[in-house]
Amino acid sequence: MANDGRSQEKAKEKEVQEDELDEEENEKLPFPNAVVVRLLRQHISKRKQIKKRARVELNIWLGKMVEQIAKKLDSYPYSYVDYSMVQDALKEFEKMKEISAERERIIKYLEKIKADCESLELEVDRKFKQD
Repeated sequence: MANDGRSQEKAKEKEVQEDELDEEENEKLPFPNAVVVRLLRQHISKRKQIKKRARVELNIWLGKMVEQIAKKLDSYPYSYVDYSMVQDALKEFEKMKEISAERERIIKYLEKIKADCESLELEVDRKFKQD
C-alpha cells in the first residue's frame, strides 16, 4: 500500500512537471494550444487522439500562415486594413483548394487515357497477332 502512495505521488509530480513544460511551450507558440485543440476537435471524431507533436506543429504552421497574411496586408499603402484587403490576402490560400481539385481531375483524366491506350494496345495485338 505504501508503494501505491509513492507511485501516485510520483505520478502527480510528473504531471505537474509536464504542465510546467506545457506552459513554457505555450508561451513560445503563436496560439494557445487549447484553442487549436478545440478547433481540431470540432472536425475530428471523438475517438481519435491528437498527439502533442501534431498540436504543436499545427499551431506553428497556423502562426506562419498568419505571418504571411499579415505581410501581404502590410504591403498595402493604406494606414488601415479592411475586409477587401483580407479577402485579397486570403485568395492564394483559397485557390489551393481549387488547384488540388483540378489536379485530381487531371490525374483521373490521364488514368482514363492510359486505360484507353492499354485497351487499344491489346486490340492491336489481338488483330495483328501472328500465328
